[in-house]
Amino acid sequence: MPELPEVESARLVLAQFALDRLITDVDDTDSWVCRPHAPGSIRAALVGTRLVTANRRGKSMWCETTGPALGIHLGMSGKLVFIDESGAEHDGGDYWQRGRAPGDHRFTRFALTFADGTELMLVDPRRLGRVRLDPPVAGLGPDALTITPAQFRAALARGTAPVKARLLDQEAIAGVGNLLADQALWLAKLNPSRPVDELSPADVSRLHRAVRAAVTAAIEGGGVHTLSVIPSRHEGGTCPRCGTSMQRATVGGRSTWWCPREQR
Repeated sequence: MPELPEVESARLVLAQFALDRLITDVDDTDSWVCRPHAPGSIRAALVGTRLVTANRRGKSMWCETTGPALGIHLGMSGKLVFIDESGAEHDGGDYWQRGRAPGDHRFTRFALTFADGTELMLVDPRRLGRVRLDPPVAGLGPDALTITPAQFRAALARGTAPVKARLLDQEAIAGVGNLLADQALWLAKLNPSRPVDELSPADVSRLHRAVRAAVTAAIEGGGVHTLSVIPSRHEGGTCPRCGTSMQRATVGGRSTWWCPREQR
């Protein structure tokens, strides 16, 4: 699924273009993306309301409205596309290697139409996104972009899980996905399989700074695909710092790459 930086780019589309517009129509006919709501249920709840705020915690995104909250999950390939008064399109969300041409709405799974003629669409080729009313977000941990040192220490203080698995636990830290975790651990020079109870206070502080740095760099660069270690995550890839061949294994249920020289 898209990681925090991609979701933040979609949230910015909502915040910059879609707020405070009167909703006059909703296309919620895709019963898979809009589950558990029956077709027409979201429409009935949202027509006549306005989006008030655009919120995100980790990979979860939702809008407070003048009615019920609207949750939008991008899945693994989702983009939000806003079409303004001039017909220009503004999109944010998952990175598509081949891009999306303006006007290509073949994979629209959900859409809002506003009174001024503008539109907001969820475009999702793989149909793995999700739209629902009043989404559950209370169980998520602190956001990876804003988590404090004390919150980060608390998230890593319990149990013996591999440090990468803990980073991927959305109830501990919300927003870190597979690629962000590999980047942060590489920046911090920590082995992804190292148990969290073996980390020193200095290790934890260094990893906290690395997570924040990785998230910030990905937001500024346009997505996790722009991070420095990501091009090395393949057979024959080498560490960008020391040139050692990267090593691969499964950690926390995910394909994981690290430098065996620097991340002992």
